[in-house]
Amino acid sequence: MSGSQGPRGTIGATTTMNNKVNIEGTILFEQPLLRVPHETLRKHFRNSQKHIEREFGAIQSASAELAKPRLGDRDPIETAKVLDGVIARVEGLKKRLLDIQTNHVTPSQTAFKQRLEHLLLLENAGTTDQPDYIRWTDTRTDRWVVDWALRNSRDETALTLAREKGLELLVDTELFAEIRKVEDALREQKCANSLEFELRLQEYIEIVQQGKTAEAMAYLKKHLISWYDTHPQQCKQAAALLVCPPSMGMLTYKELYDPQRWSYLIRTFRHAVYALYNIPTTSLLALGLSAGLTSLKLPACYDPAQRNVDCPVCDTDGLGVLAKEVPWSHHINSVIVCRITGKIMDGDNPPLCLPNGQVYSQKALEEQAARNNGQVTCPKTGDVFSFQQTKKMFIS
Repeated sequence: MSGSQGPRGTIGATTTMNNKVNIEGTILFEQPLLRVPHETLRKHFRNSQKHIEREFGAIQSASAELAKPRLGDRDPIETAKVLDGVIARVEGLKKRLLDIQTNHVTPSQTAFKQRLEHLLLLENAGTTDQPDYIRWTDTRTDRWVVDWALRNSRDETALTLAREKGLELLVDTELFAEIRKVEDALREQKCANSLEFELRLQEYIEIVQQGKTAEAMAYLKKHLISWYDTHPQQCKQAAALLVCPPSMGMLTYKELYDPQRWSYLIRTFRHAVYALYNIPTTSLLALGLSAGLTSLKLPACYDPAQRNVDCPVCDTDGLGVLAKEVPWSHHINSVIVCRITGKIMDGDNPPLCLPNGQVYSQKALEEQAARNNGQVTCPKTGDVFSFQQTKKMFIS
C-alpha cells in the first residue's frame, strides 16, 4: 500500500492548491522582528525620563531656594549664580535629550517603521504563489540567515549580506555588536562591572585564586551576602572557597575554579539579553527549519521505494541529515495526493486501489482507461490491470 505516500504529498500539495497566506500565523512567528526596536525605544524613554526627573528636581530645588524670603537684601551676585546654574542645567538637559533623540530614538523609530511596512506587505499577498509573497519570503530568508550569522559570531558575513540585500533596518546588527563587546570583555576576564550575581561570584573567585584572602572576605560581605536569599547554596560555597584554595583539588569546588566558567558567564549574559529584548534564544532560521522539516517528516521518507525527489527530508545528502534530529510530523486528518495528477483525492475524486496495492485517483485511472480500452497501468510497477479490478477506498 502507498498510504504513507498520501500524507507526505499533502505538505507539498497544500502550498500549491490550498495556498492562502496564513497571515496570523506568520505575524505570530515574526514577533521578534518588532520586539528589539520596541524594547530599545522603551529603554530610551526611561533614560530620558530619568534625566528629566533628575534635572527638574534640581531646578525646582533651586527655584524654591530663590523663592524663600530672606532677612535683608538678597545678594544679586549669588542670585545670578543660582540662575546661571539653573540655565546651565536646562541647556544640559536639552543637549542630552537632543542627543538621545538624534542618535538613538530616531534610528529606532525608523527601524520600527521599516519593519512594520515589511510585515504589512503580507496583506497585499493573498496567496503564496503571488510575486509579492515570494519576494517577501525571500527577504525573510535573508533576514533569518543574517540573524543566524550574528548569533554565531559571523559578523562580517552578516554585515555583508545585510548591506547587499538592503536589510540594515530589518536586522539587529547594532544589538549584537553591543553583545559582542561585553562577551569579548568576559573572554578577556574583564569583569569590573556588575553583571548580577554570577559575574560578582566570578570576580570573587578570581580574587580568591590570587590568594588575597582579606580582600576576598571584604568583597564577599559587600557584594555577595546580599544575594543569599536567592542563591543560598552558591553563597555558602563562595564562603567555603576562603579555606579551600585551588591547590587542595576538592571536587566540590573544582567546578567553581574551572576556567570554563567564563564560557558559562558568556552564555548566561547572552540569554539575559535575549530575555531583556524578548527575543528567542534559538535563531529563527533554526526554528523555521525545525518546524518545516517536522511537518514533512514521515516514515515514507526513509523507505527507498517511496522517496520523493521533491521532498527535502528524502534528500539524504542535504536537509534530510538535519531532519534526523526532529520529531515525526503529526497529521490529524489524512490528505492523499494522486501521484499521477498531483491533485488531492477527496469525495469528488476518490482514491482507487489497484490489485497490487498502489493507490491513485479515480479521475487519473478513468483517463487512462478511456485511452487504453479499459486498461490502466501502474506507473510505479508497470503492472497492467482492467479498470474493473480497481476498488474504491474511503478516507477517514
